[in-house]
Amino acid sequence: LGQLTALTRLSFTCASSLIGTIPTELGQLRALEGLYFFYASSLTGTIPTQLGQLTALTRLSFTCASSLIGTIPTELGQLRALEGLYFFYASSLTGTIPTQL
Repeated sequence: LGQLTALTRLSFTCASSLIGTIPTELGQLRALEGLYFFYASSLTGTIPTQLGQLTALTRLSFTCASSLIGTIPTELGQLRALEGLYFFYASSLTGTIPTQL
């Protein structure tokens, strides 16, 4: 995935059979403007800190990504172009919203 450097949008919608963690290589997709995890309930683990490197990102969604655990990484505060950040029904995330956001 990290080699798709011209990619501007990536959506994992209703990807319930996609099992595993969010690849850290997504942080290499510097042209990415939208990254969506809609109903990707089989994704596990934490939100990679490398997503903070996506400087062109304007939209990031973890909607119904109920198997993700841990806290919201402070590195997401580096996303200066970010206009929308969504955590609907991401009930396994813990902690507070980082002040960097």
